[in-house]
Amino acid sequence: MSEIRLTNIPSMDVGKVIKELSDAYCKIINNKLPIRTLPSVMLWGAPGVGKSQAIRQLAKEIEENTGKRTIVTDVRLLLFNPIDLRGIPTANADKTLAVWLKPQIFQMDDSEDIVNILFLDEISAAPQSVQAAAYQITLDRVIGEHKLPENCIVIAAGNRTTDKSVAYKMPKALANRLLHIEVEGSFRSWKEWAIRNGINNKVIGFLSFRQNYLMCFDSSSDDLAFATPRSWEMVSNLLNYVSDDIEKMYSLISGLVGSGVAVEFRSWAKVYKQLPDIEEIFDGQTPPLPFGTDAMYALTASMTAYAREHKTELSKIANSIAYADHMPPDFSTVLMKEYMYIEKNYKEKLLHIPEFVRWLQTKGKLLNGSV
Repeated sequence: MSEIRLTNIPSMDVGKVIKELSDAYCKIINNKLPIRTLPSVMLWGAPGVGKSQAIRQLAKEIEENTGKRTIVTDVRLLLFNPIDLRGIPTANADKTLAVWLKPQIFQMDDSEDIVNILFLDEISAAPQSVQAAAYQITLDRVIGEHKLPENCIVIAAGNRTTDKSVAYKMPKALANRLLHIEVEGSFRSWKEWAIRNGINNKVIGFLSFRQNYLMCFDSSSDDLAFATPRSWEMVSNLLNYVSDDIEKMYSLISGLVGSGVAVEFRSWAKVYKQLPDIEEIFDGQTPPLPFGTDAMYALTASMTAYAREHKTELSKIANSIAYADHMPPDFSTVLMKEYMYIEKNYKEKLLHIPEFVRWLQTKGKLLNGSV
C-alpha cells in the first residue's frame, strides 16, 4: 500500500485553516444548503501544532457567524476498535434478529438551531481496521445502522507518518473521501489566538522575543519534552492557575518544553524586575521605559494582558496608547497590533479613542510590517 504524500496538498497556518473552513461552512449553513455539500476534512500536522485548537476556534466562528450553537464531539479513534464505532449487538424484541445499540458519539442534537462537529482525532494513529470503519462516516455519514444528523460537520485529524508518532499509512480509498490540509506552525497566527484566549503574558512575551521556540518538534530527536503550541498552553495553565513564579514552576515547565528551553525561559523572565508598574501606565502616569529588546517584549506582553482585562475601560486604554507614543516605533506598533487581537473587531472600539486615531495617523503605516 503506497503512502499518501502531503506534497500536493495546501499548507496553511492555524489562522488560515480556521478562516477558510469557517467561511465555507458559514456560507453553506447560512444559505440553508446541506452540510454534506462540503466533503469531510482531514487536517495533517506535527504533534502539538494546533489542530485541536483550530477545531475549538472553528466552532466559535461558526457560532458567531450563523447564530447557531455549535457542539464539538471529540472522538479519539486510537482508543476505538471497529465494533466500538458500530455499537454493541443485542437481540431484537422477538429474539429473531441482531440489532446494534447506538454508540454515544451518534447521540447528537439534530435541532435546526444546532451545528454539530464530529472531530475524529488521531485517525492516522488508528489501526487500519478502524480507519476502514471510518469510510462510511466520512463519505456516507453512516456506520452500520446508525446515521449522523444532517447538521453534523465531520473533520478528521492526525499526525504524518514522517513525524515518528504512532501513525499508519492512510488507505487511498479513505484519503480520496477527504479534503486534505496540512497545518503548519505560524507565530503570528498563534499570537493572535493566544492573546484572545488569555495565554499567560510571560509565555507570549518570551515567544515574541524567541519566536523559534514556539515549535521545536524534531522527528529525528528522541526527546520526550519539547516545545509546541500545545505544550506552551500547558505552561500557561501552570502560570495562570498554579503559580506565576517561574522559578517555583521551573521543574514542571522543564517537563513540558524540555530543560534547554525552560532554562532560557527562566533567565529571560528576570527582565520583569526591570518593568515599570503597569497599573501606573494605565492610570496615566509615564514611568521610565525599560532598556533592552527582551524587556520591551516583556513590557508589550504585560500591557496587552492588562488591556485585555480592562478592555471596556477605554480611558485606561487611551492612557496606555499615549504612553506607547514614547516607545520605539516598532514596539509601539507591536503593542497596537496586539491590542487589536484582544477580541474580534476590537479595532472598532479603539477607533473611538482619539489617542489611537492620532497614533494611526502618525505610525499606522508601520502596522503591515509588525510581528
